[in-house]
Amino acid sequence: MALYAVIMAGGVGSRFWPRSRRESPKQFLDVLGPDSLIQNTFARLQPLLTPEHVFVVTHADYAEQTHEHLPAVPEENILGEPIARNTAPCIAFAAARLLAVDPDAVMVVLPADHLIGNVARFQQVLGAAVAEAASSDALVTIGIEPTHPATGYGYVQYDSSSRDDRMDTPRAFPVKTFAEKPDLATAERFLDSGDFLWNSGMFIWRADSILKAMNEHLPDVHSAFAPLQNAFENTTSADEAVREAYNRSPKISIDYGVMEPAAAADNVLVVPGAFGWSDVGDWHAVYDLVEKDAAGNGAEGNVVLHNTSRSYARASEGRLLALVGMHDTIVVDTGDAVLVCSLDSTQQVKTIVDYLGSHGMDAHL
Repeated sequence: MALYAVIMAGGVGSRFWPRSRRESPKQFLDVLGPDSLIQNTFARLQPLLTPEHVFVVTHADYAEQTHEHLPAVPEENILGEPIARNTAPCIAFAAARLLAVDPDAVMVVLPADHLIGNVARFQQVLGAAVAEAASSDALVTIGIEPTHPATGYGYVQYDSSSRDDRMDTPRAFPVKTFAEKPDLATAERFLDSGDFLWNSGMFIWRADSILKAMNEHLPDVHSAFAPLQNAFENTTSADEAVREAYNRSPKISIDYGVMEPAAAADNVLVVPGAFGWSDVGDWHAVYDLVEKDAAGNGAEGNVVLHNTSRSYARASEGRLLALVGMHDTIVVDTGDAVLVCSLDSTQQVKTIVDYLGSHGMDAHL
């Protein structure tokens, strides 16, 4: 068994506008530290595997930028998607590439844009997941112990009947079902039940196991990418085969297409973990993470706050940003754009990005 990491870095992070743009998507931004999110993701893997065993799937337009952020990763390990097709095609692409390299490959699939506070604990949880996946055809995910009834995350319900909280060793449990992002009342019910975890979007499995599951649950995706392994094995360039696969494949997530239907087959497992995780999905997540003053305000850059509470402000370089009489507010200035929204509306920032795109305002995307 050989372990490989696949970092998914194809998205833009539209809820992170106006900092996240087409030319500088979220994974390449520094959030609460000097390194970019994708650099942090790569660094967390280094004690577990070599850079030669790290692969990145990103849009072809971001391949060069990815290499600049991760120079230790061989350029041939940066897999460029011709078009975005969500996570299932991304994973099928990577699995085909890995099987051409190693028929016994075990894949750790990670989003590029998460923050993790306790790296050592994360590595312990990941190790438990790898051990399960390597020894069977199990599809393993990592679930985050919820700290509040979040409505911005999907959830994983698992069989916790054999769980012993006195034991600190991470272990896997059978998954009962997956749930989409809930409303607040449902999220509170999930939290009270004690057997729901946040869906982290991190997956561990053998490359052949996930392709077998796709053949069963996503035959259209499987048939589109099946020719790729042969193309990788027999040609120096598989670019045309990759384009054909993406053109043929439907757009669908791995959660909806495989993990949800496969949960009924008893080979889907989850390893619960608590290691200071955040998907940095929107500006509310940044507010939660930054250091705050006595009034609950977080600020970055040249910011003046007066009679303001529970707010986050970020000023662009060379600009002064002043908030007066503001409460539960997000203000982000990037020099060419300013976002102002309520703290509870940050999930709706994506609608602004959609509006800009539909009205030809591409200069701000």
